[in-house]
Amino acid sequence: MLKSYISLLAVCLVLIASGCGQKEHAHEGAEIKAELGHAHGEELEQVSYTIYTDKTELFVEFKPLVVGETSSFAAHVTRLGENFTPLTEGQMTVSLVKGDKGIRQTVQAPRSPGIFSPALQPKDAGSGYKLIFDVKSGDLTDRIVIDSLQVYPNAEAALADTKEVDAPIGEEIPFLKEQAWKVDFATQQVTPQPFHNIIRTSGQIMPAPGDEQTITASASGVVSLAGNDVVVGSPVKARERLFTISGGGVAEGNIDTRFREVRTDFQRAQADYERAKELVEDKIISQREFERRKAIYENAASAYRTIAGNYGPKGLSVSAPQSGFIKSVLVSDGEFVEAGQPLASITRNERLVLRAEVPQTEAYELSNVSSASFKVPGGEVYDTENLNGKLLAYGKSAGADSYLIPITFQIANRGELVPGSFVEVYLRSAPLPNALTVPVSAIMEDQGMHYVYVQSAGEIFEKREVKLGASDGIHVQLLSGVRPGERVVTKGAYQIKLSSASGEVPAHGHEH
Repeated sequence: MLKSYISLLAVCLVLIASGCGQKEHAHEGAEIKAELGHAHGEELEQVSYTIYTDKTELFVEFKPLVVGETSSFAAHVTRLGENFTPLTEGQMTVSLVKGDKGIRQTVQAPRSPGIFSPALQPKDAGSGYKLIFDVKSGDLTDRIVIDSLQVYPNAEAALADTKEVDAPIGEEIPFLKEQAWKVDFATQQVTPQPFHNIIRTSGQIMPAPGDEQTITASASGVVSLAGNDVVVGSPVKARERLFTISGGGVAEGNIDTRFREVRTDFQRAQADYERAKELVEDKIISQREFERRKAIYENAASAYRTIAGNYGPKGLSVSAPQSGFIKSVLVSDGEFVEAGQPLASITRNERLVLRAEVPQTEAYELSNVSSASFKVPGGEVYDTENLNGKLLAYGKSAGADSYLIPITFQIANRGELVPGSFVEVYLRSAPLPNALTVPVSAIMEDQGMHYVYVQSAGEIFEKREVKLGASDGIHVQLLSGVRPGERVVTKGAYQIKLSSASGEVPAHGHEH
């Protein structure tokens, strides 16, 4: 009995000892998980930089540089131009340099369009490092430098050096590079520059004097078009036949009758002149009589050559007096025309006149006007300075039947301007020094409020309300809302608006 009790007691002691050991082990495990969780919660966050050169934009994200730890860079490289596009090929070398020492790595291609992923592992802690990105792609070579970087001895030192970021002025909207690269997108730095007060009015494009000529019938008869291409807008060459005028069965007053009369007069005058040359030599007629008969012959010959030179079996040909385009056709095929009647007009379309009319209240500004821009139907805007334009004249008084004062420019036509078009005109008057301007395409409107999108970080944009000043149809003055040096979205603003209206933060898609 005693032996059984001792054995049971021993078993209990073993079980108690075993239970105590399990509790101690479980406690140790809980502490380890807590440390891991704490370390994960204090993980270093990404830092980012956005740097522009005259060729590219670099937006790079990476964790703070720590000795012995590999930092991977998500370097987004955008080629600047009319539209911003991703760099789809080429190589990137990233260097971490201090003094004459450093480390570097080169990647031979982007891992996805526009995004390079080099990596570096710093060896020594310290401040004053330079992070240099060298990009080569075809004819593009660029270097982007980030100065005054810190390399930390450990993660704890990096965490302790976290800096607060200034709060944004306007509403923040994320818009990723991958989104921007899929649409027509561009930004522009806002800097003070000369601008002008603008007089906005209406006007009309007209042919320049001497640039347009009218073709008239040189004789009466029935007109026939030379071909199916004698239509408005068709190009013509000088001396190209456009019409034929024939008798067409008309009994009197037609070109065929006229041609026979002129030919008969010429033949008679020629025979009389030849006789007169013999008679004057024999002194049968006076020199004065000879000169009279000679003049009659020369006039008859001129009239005959004028008609005969263009007259053929089908009738009298009428040709274009100059090269250009047919502006108007004023007769129909088979129509009877009188001598001197207009048949068509030909315009070179090389020079045009822009004529605008200004209210008398703005007349005092006309002496300051030297150039203008104008918007044609369809929305395209032209500048007189880019069309070799010059101010011809402006009115000094209003007409008896109008309270408007005209102002006229001569411009070159590059082929797309149509004479007769009515246009919106923006006359540039007194200069405005140091004005902040953006392209008209940057301005968005919502319920009477005007705003722009300002790039506050590589993929973050702020919606800023702005107050507008003068506009010349191409650029508009900003009176408030944007500071000098900030970058404003000039293309793609509507896409950012749609992105913000969706209410969803887009998936980033970057791998670090």
